[in-house]
Amino acid sequence: MIQTNQRVCVLGLGYVGLPTASLLGTMGYQVHGVDISPTVIDRIKDGEAPYSEPGLDTLVLSALNSDNLELHTTPAEADVFIVAVPTPLGRDNTPDLSNVEAAARSIVPYLRAGNLVILESTSPVGTTRGMLSELLAQSGLSVGEELLVAHCPERVLPGNVIKELMTVDRIVGGVSEASTEAAIQFFRGFLQGEIHAASAEVAELTKLVENSYRDVNIAFANELSVICEKEGVRVQDVIALANRHPRVNILQPGPGVGGHCIAIDPWFIVSRAPELAKIIALARDVNDGKSDWVVDRVSEAASGYSAPVIACLGLSYKADIEDLRESPAVRIVRQLVDKKVGTILVCEPHLEKHDTFDLADATPAIDDADIVVMLVGHRQFRSIDRRQLANKVLIDTVGFFDD
Repeated sequence: MIQTNQRVCVLGLGYVGLPTASLLGTMGYQVHGVDISPTVIDRIKDGEAPYSEPGLDTLVLSALNSDNLELHTTPAEADVFIVAVPTPLGRDNTPDLSNVEAAARSIVPYLRAGNLVILESTSPVGTTRGMLSELLAQSGLSVGEELLVAHCPERVLPGNVIKELMTVDRIVGGVSEASTEAAIQFFRGFLQGEIHAASAEVAELTKLVENSYRDVNIAFANELSVICEKEGVRVQDVIALANRHPRVNILQPGPGVGGHCIAIDPWFIVSRAPELAKIIALARDVNDGKSDWVVDRVSEAASGYSAPVIACLGLSYKADIEDLRESPAVRIVRQLVDKKVGTILVCEPHLEKHDTFDLADATPAIDDADIVVMLVGHRQFRSIDRRQLANKVLIDTVGFFDD
């Protein structure tokens, strides 16, 4: 059985892989971090994370200064291999596992008997025991016996990744009992949260179910907001009163759903069982459609002006972070620009620049605007003087100005 020893190869230095590699490095493990992008490697070597996450720059620098973290574009021999590469969607909303496949193929030459391979990338059911194990078997080792393989999905929240890496419970599902036990022993070497044993398939589906559950509940809130608009009542009033019931807990609506997890993972279930996952698929349609509904509302308001100026507040997929992945706010702004509904002023306090949009400060943007669209409730917007909103059309998609 593998021991929680020092040599760990982490493949993929993104939102999960880099914090994991850095954390292990600061705890004394000898970590070989791998990313196929030389630009990413160079930035990290300079002590700068390629994305913003509280405390991550300090953690990376600490790991580098300890000489326990080395960064490369190719793998090396190790005792434990952690695969933490992206698993995006293809154009037809089916999972794209090409990154997992490439990572698996890249480590085959370095595998030795007794190694443990952990897949942390979110994956459809059957990936660990199927595609991954089949690729790793090309090493000539018996998967589940000589080569131990397990799935342990990440469960971290952007903006609080470092703490949650340490404290949130983990699900570990191996392709054999020996694989499960080896992965549990590895994680027990540095995690504080509870570790729960499962099969690989249960671990895979659990992660997908967690985010699908959240997506379905958000869809209910978003659909309710559209119904309330039609009925001429405030959705926040309805939710607040409905939630006074001891068994009701309706979430708050928004302009859609973003992020790499909730907006993506439900499709992994739908792709496997489209004839069964009806509610899950419908929730995805409702949440994606909410963005179109917001665009229609803004367009309707803009039609009342000869040359409307529209201030869009927020671009990230949720409040108080800079993460733009799958952001409904970005989709909304792009549609407004493409439809040429007016002059669009974009405010995102967490970014210095954007590849497509010119960014403006909120206060002058609101002063110049005829229509103000609140898309993301960043705490920086709390300083907005409510008197600025007088005589302007306010479209508040998140209930930010509720009070």
